[in-house]
Amino acid sequence: MFRDHLRRISDRIGDVLALSLVARDGIPIDSFRIDPELDLDALSAELIAQLRVISENQRDLRIGEVQHRAITSRRLTVMVSAVARDHFLLLVLGPQGNHGRARFELRRARLFLEDELL
Repeated sequence: MFRDHLRRISDRIGDVLALSLVARDGIPIDSFRIDPELDLDALSAELIAQLRVISENQRDLRIGEVQHRAITSRRLTVMVSAVARDHFLLLVLGPQGNHGRARFELRRARLFLEDELL
């Protein structure tokens, strides 16, 4: 359903290993994957669970919901970006990925996906 849109987003970013639309429970709704070795189910479940905890802490501190989180390792960068109330985009970038372009495209994707998911 969303795979074509995810592929187009990936094409605009470059060096994308995977891009997934994920529900609040951490289960991917649809994904575009270039690297078949990535375990998107485990990755999305773990990162969305972490994001929920961080969001709860931020709510308690009255600083608002988490809109974007990036984790960079030696091998890859994972970005999680809020799309709609209960949906996120999970992006996995290779080492040559452009982080600024990725953040821009994820923000831009929110405009399209937000309407589709409500």
